[in-house]
Amino acid sequence: MASINQTGTGIRLPNFCNVGVMLRSLVLVNVLIAAAAVIRAPSVREIWFEFLLFAAFGEPVLILSLVVLCLARRWLHAIGYVGAIALLAAFELAVTWVLYEVSRQFDFELRPMTFGQVTFLVFFVTAVTLAYFDLRARALSPAVAEARIQALQARIRPHFLYNSINAVLSLIRSEPRRAERALEDLADLFRVLMSDNRTLAPLANEVDLARQYLALEELRLGERLRVTWRTGTMPADAMVPPLILQPLVENAVYHGIEPIEAGGEIEIDVSLAGAQLVMELRNPYSGSGKHMGGNKMATENIRERLQLHFDAEASMRSEVRDGHYHVTIRMPYITASS
Repeated sequence: MASINQTGTGIRLPNFCNVGVMLRSLVLVNVLIAAAAVIRAPSVREIWFEFLLFAAFGEPVLILSLVVLCLARRWLHAIGYVGAIALLAAFELAVTWVLYEVSRQFDFELRPMTFGQVTFLVFFVTAVTLAYFDLRARALSPAVAEARIQALQARIRPHFLYNSINAVLSLIRSEPRRAERALEDLADLFRVLMSDNRTLAPLANEVDLARQYLALEELRLGERLRVTWRTGTMPADAMVPPLILQPLVENAVYHGIEPIEAGGEIEIDVSLAGAQLVMELRNPYSGSGKHMGGNKMATENIRERLQLHFDAEASMRSEVRDGHYHVTIRMPYITASS
């Protein structure tokens, strides 16, 4: 699975199948067309005509280009950025020529454009759009590194490591097999936390990681920690950002269960709703306690990584309702093969 589109090594085309990328392209192109109309119009009253004149060529080329870039994205990525740009330019030149020849059948009353002007407009708008996405990718690159550091800092809390080791030590003589399993869970957990987390990972791995974390917490919390999993309709082959579930589970334990003397129940629901993967987590919320202040770090980190991976196609919502803290994540259902 390739790294995050916005932060991949070198210059590369963005994922034009992504709704957010499509919307940004549409907005940017229309803004450029409007600016060109304002510059070219001899009077204010003719701006609208000039905009329609430019749009008559620009919009069809844009829509067809987005469709082609989406359908051929894998092949274009395989041939490299320069080759993809060359093919895109040739395709747009051909579409522009066809549209120009068709337009010659109509009689424009005000200052019709020459084929050279139309070609320059199309290539200029394309270059600006691709430059925007490249600059955006470079601007977001530091955010990925910072997000990863924050994720590690937020996840590896000293109290968790200290308590887990103490819990394992208490089991070594009385329940050596359980202590061994706990050490294996701890090793797996830290192996994932310290790995390169820029690529998508199978959902099944994320669920297993969360289960391992909860098994470690159960060693010290005992009956105070109760967990209900609902994964009957979970698509195990779905690809998700790494460390997207475990931090939420850790938040639920640290901010929801620990401050309450009697403990509580964490409910985790992972399901498929149409073409979207839905992850829901529910835990008690006391509204007070020393742990509540740091609850936003992990959620903001996850929200940022969702945006980097899926742009506008993913969302994360958190709310307090009926004495419980609810987190709902929605993202596109994609697999390694897709």
